[in-house]
Amino acid sequence: MSLIGKLPVIDVRAPVEFAQGHIPGACNLPLFLDQERAEVGTTYKNQGREPAILKGLEIVGPKMRTLVEKAKEIVQAKSDPIPVRPQVLLHCWRGGMRSRSVAWLLEQADFDVQVLEGGYKSYRRTIHRIFETPFKLVVLSGLTGAGKTQNLHALAIAGEQVVDLEGLANHRGSAFGGIGLPAQPTVEQFENLLGEQLRRLDLSRRIWVEDEGKKIGRCVVPTPFFEQLRAAPAVFLDVPREVRARLSAELYGELDKPEIETAITNIRKRLGGQNANLAIEQLRNNDMSACTDTLLAYYDKTYSFSKEKMSRQVTIDLPTADPLSVQTLIELKRLAECSIE
Repeated sequence: MSLIGKLPVIDVRAPVEFAQGHIPGACNLPLFLDQERAEVGTTYKNQGREPAILKGLEIVGPKMRTLVEKAKEIVQAKSDPIPVRPQVLLHCWRGGMRSRSVAWLLEQADFDVQVLEGGYKSYRRTIHRIFETPFKLVVLSGLTGAGKTQNLHALAIAGEQVVDLEGLANHRGSAFGGIGLPAQPTVEQFENLLGEQLRRLDLSRRIWVEDEGKKIGRCVVPTPFFEQLRAAPAVFLDVPREVRARLSAELYGELDKPEIETAITNIRKRLGGQNANLAIEQLRNNDMSACTDTLLAYYDKTYSFSKEKMSRQVTIDLPTADPLSVQTLIELKRLAECSIE
């Protein structure tokens, strides 16, 4: 694991396996494509190990040169010019035949190959253990539109350790959270991204994280980490509702209105039919400030319920949701330190 981040990582699993989840930054160099992997598996199941190996050799033989050339391209993308003896960290699912086969091939082409012991399966076990590590979390909380994400970024710029769960999930954490953003990672890949970020932090220092529910869109915050988040001291940003409505209108006013209307329809039962109809009417009339104000009534009520679950929380009044000033930042640090003690 110590070589991850130091050497180019080559994942030789099939594309469908890689898409499900992979080491962040790894490049996919599949020994078998999805259909080829299925063929080898079927042969193994019906005929046994030796025929499956022969089937694999039959598939791989014609593309051995291509595998070497693509491996060189991967290394060159990471280091220019390409080293005389390129170094790579290589793995498959369990560090078995696929990784050993590609390692042998690349070694013949004068690569210096390190095989990840235990493969991706071992990596996943390590990621799960990371979430059980005790972290000095401080939660940045506040009602919808309070500028939590912007202020989280301000803390990072000021030198604080920050974990942006919404950024990792490509989602803003509400029914409207995915509009205008790239596709979300799988649950597995979200865990990998979060685990890698946590693995690189200084455990002796505090870590700021935005208040989130268990699910962020389709991504799920790992239970051990979520339990720590819920038990951590929190700083509540108290921003006036009219300011939050204005900022929310600015944020969502640039997004696709049919998608916003669909999102309102999706939470119709929770919002209430009358409120949903009103919000949709305001949206169609291009009155985003009124629309977001209607929606905030629902989200404020929802957040007030979840706020009661926070174990320790201090409140700081902010007349605006602009990124934190240095003075406010100092106050946040003081409040957080008092809460941790």
